[in-house]
Order: sequence, then structure tokens, then C-alpha cells
Amino acid sequence: MSSTPALRRLSVAELDLDAPDGKVLALRPAPGGPALAGGDVYALVRLRGRPAATVVGTVAEGEDPAEVLAALARERLAEAGPRGDAERLAARSRSVPAGPPPRTSVVVATRERPGSLARALDSLLAQDHPDFEIVVVDNAPRTTDTRDLVTRRHTDRVRYVREDTPGLATAHNTGLAAAEGAVVAFTDDDVIADPHWLTALTEPFATDPGLGCVTGLILPARLGTPAQVLLESHGGFAKGFAPRLYDPAEPPADEPLFPFTAGSFGSGANMAFRAAALRQAGGFDPATGTGTAARGGDDLYAFVAVLAAGFRLRYTSEALVWHHHRDTWQDLRNQAYGYGAGLTAYLTATLVRSPRLLPALLTRLPRGLAYARTMTARRGETPEGGVPGEHGTQRHPWPASLSRLERRGMLYGPIGYAKARVATRQMRNPR
Repeated sequence: MSSTPALRRLSVAELDLDAPDGKVLALRPAPGGPALAGGDVYALVRLRGRPAATVVGTVAEGEDPAEVLAALARERLAEAGPRGDAERLAARSRSVPAGPPPRTSVVVATRERPGSLARALDSLLAQDHPDFEIVVVDNAPRTTDTRDLVTRRHTDRVRYVREDTPGLATAHNTGLAAAEGAVVAFTDDDVIADPHWLTALTEPFATDPGLGCVTGLILPARLGTPAQVLLESHGGFAKGFAPRLYDPAEPPADEPLFPFTAGSFGSGANMAFRAAALRQAGGFDPATGTGTAARGGDDLYAFVAVLAAGFRLRYTSEALVWHHHRDTWQDLRNQAYGYGAGLTAYLTATLVRSPRLLPALLTRLPRGLAYARTMTARRGETPEGGVPGEHGTQRHPWPASLSRLERRGMLYGPIGYAKARVATRQMRNPR
């Protein structure tokens, strides 16, 4: 078995500038994090509060962390050029909002993690969205800890729903059925949501009636162990800072595998759907997701299902959550295998439930296999590794053992999905 790579921990911080080349407005640790010290720092760069980039810098003893990181941030933002993300963000900050976001239900599926759930709920209850509810779905609970947390601490502001069938997709479908909002947002119990997260995630629905889904930015809350650093280096959950609109009527020219590269659209810890669109698309496939034999893919399936139903999908980095990555080497091994399995499980689910998409998938299959080999390839360490979390760069180390696990997971995914479908039928029709 390969040993854990010798990767240095990084502090995580937020740096706010008043302009791409402007002065520092604030430097603070990531939410709930320790005070900044010297050493390696991973920083989110904001422009007057709006996420714009990430940088990694080393703060030597006696140096001012704000000045070191600001110099790196100004250089990085300048690389975007006059039509780059920073300019687009600045232009949007001067625009007048079209109106309030629609009433929203926030669904958090959880299982036996009351400590992290309490932290997530605290951040959700602090949202600046004008009209929302929170629904906690307790998935196949073994204890009353989650119910006790909700009913004792948040009984007036959070609804508790129990779902005894295990599986994240089933829990999400239960949350969707219970939701009263016109928009349903989903996040995980291991995140801290930025106070503006829900507003930024749901505002686009107010101006685009054809929009079915919006996804947002996910950044690491901690990079304190080699497993956390490796996961973020592999791409983590971040999808960059450039806003994107995916329209099935006008497929993006730079994504020839569209819509089957659903991993580029977003992740389940930060997504919202127009409730009517998700219901029209059939909701989540209950034979996918964590807690089933399929191991994952429930979010990817939903993205493609909504697009296949004719709705648009938008990605915005202004909707930010901080994710607490699992911190052990075994956790990372499990995630690597689960990523591979979830990918091919969701593709299998898509074809089983929407066979009309088979011709489109077959025409993209050769290029898709090449893409998968690239994304899961072993990569050695590089002296100038770029920024952890830069989506799609493949500049960071990814050990051969994890590469093998991802590929083994991809081979297993269709089998896992088939097993999960059988188990789902048996639960629905017990003898």
C-alpha cells in the first residue's frame, strides 16, 4: 500500500480587496478557522466581498500576510485581462438587482453527524435571503441525536423529516416532497455557508424562467492533512470563478461531451433547482448516491435529467460554501473509488431512465473514455503546482494508488447501480 504523500498543510483564509489592483479591505481566517500564522496559506480573493480567485502563498517570519497575499492576488487578477472574471464581477457589483429571489426550501440530508450538522445549520440560519425554510432529512437514523438537535435547538426555524430508506438520493427526494418553496436548494451537513450563499444561488431563477438548476462555488474549509490537500489539489469540488450558462438548445462549443461531463456543472453540496423542473425531470434516481451500492452520482444524474428536460443550468461562484473535506488517508481512498463508481453509475442511470440519450452517448464514447483516462491519471509532484482547486488543470500530484481506485470504481459503477436498483425494488415491494 502506498504511504501518505508528504504534503504540507496550508492555512485557509479570505482576502478582500476593493479592486483588482486595489487596497486590502480585510484578511481573516476561513469561517471557524484558527488565526493566521506564518507558512503556506491558501486564500480566497474577494473583490468587495465577491469571490474572484484563489491564491497560494508562503508567508515568511516577520512578513505581513495581507501584503504577501495581496501582491499575489493582484498579479493573479491581472492575468485575467480586461475581459476576465474580475472585470465581470466588478460590472455585476454595479448592476441593479432585478428583484428578490423566490421563496426557497433548503434541504440538508444527514445521518448521525449532529456536530457538523449543528455547525451547518448555524450558517444556514444566518443567510441574508428574505424568504426561506430549512428542512433536515434524517436518513436511516440509528439514534435520536439528529432529531434531538433539531427539535431542541431549532424547533421554530427548522423542519425535521425522517426517511428510513438509506441513500442520499432517496433522502433528497423526501426533502423535495416536503419542500414548500418554488426553488429547492441542497447542501450537505459538512459545510459552512457564506451569509450571501442562498441569495446568490437563487436570484437567477427570478430573471430566467427557463432556468432549471443553479450551482455554486465550493472551497475547502481546512487544508490541514495530506488527504485534504490532495483532494483539493485533484480539483476538489471547485469549478472556478467564471460564470457559465449551460443551455441544451445551444451546447457549449468548448465541451464536446456535453451534457455527459456533468461533473463540470457543479456538486451536490451546493445546488438549487426550480422545484417544478426537478419534479418534471423525475427527481433524483434513488438507486444512486452515497448510502447505496452505486456509491454516488445522484447530483450528476439530476443535472443531466434537468438539462435533458429542456431546462438551462447556471454556475455562479458568488454562491459560496466552505466544505470540510474528510481528513484521513482512508477517507480519501474511499472518495477516489466513490468518484469513479458514481461517475459510471450516473451514466448508467441516465441511459436506463432516458434511453433516447443512448445515440448521443455512443457518439461521444471514444472521446469520453480519453477524457476519463486524463482526469484519473497518475500525476507526479510539480515544483510550481498552481493553486489547489483550479478546476481541470491536472497540475497537482495524484498518486498511482488513487488513480487505480478511481478507475476500479468506474468499472464497478454500472454493477453498483444494478445492485442498488434491485435493493430499491425490494424495499418498495417487500414480500
